[in-house]
Amino acid sequence: MNLIKDIKIEEGFRGTVYKCTEGYDTIGYGTRLPLNEKESELLLVHRLNETKGAVKSSLYYLKIDDEAWDILYNMAYQFGLGGLLKFKKMIKALKVQDYKEASVEMLDSLWARVQTPNRAKRLADRMKNIE
Repeated sequence: MNLIKDIKIEEGFRGTVYKCTEGYDTIGYGTRLPLNEKESELLLVHRLNETKGAVKSSLYYLKIDDEAWDILYNMAYQFGLGGLLKFKKMIKALKVQDYKEASVEMLDSLWARVQTPNRAKRLADRMKNIE
């Protein structure tokens, strides 16, 4: 039997934290918490790759600078594809490669005013400076 498949069967999967038989906080297929930095980075890379695929397939029609794509991926990583797609005016500006207007539209949001204003400002500044 395939070792991965075997361990999946024996451990079972849980997407939320649970106590293992020894009383440790555990997730997934018997992964003990806390995660170390390397494990967290592997998860980050995996989820970012999924996010990038979802963003590219939804906004395939945009012909924008690589830096603009990275900003969109960053935003989608934070609040998901659905949240990113709510930035309709920003996306409209990106359709015509108006990065300055896209930056303005990024800042005209609850995200920029309340949720994570410092992150929003940093990303909007990067967008504004794309040539």
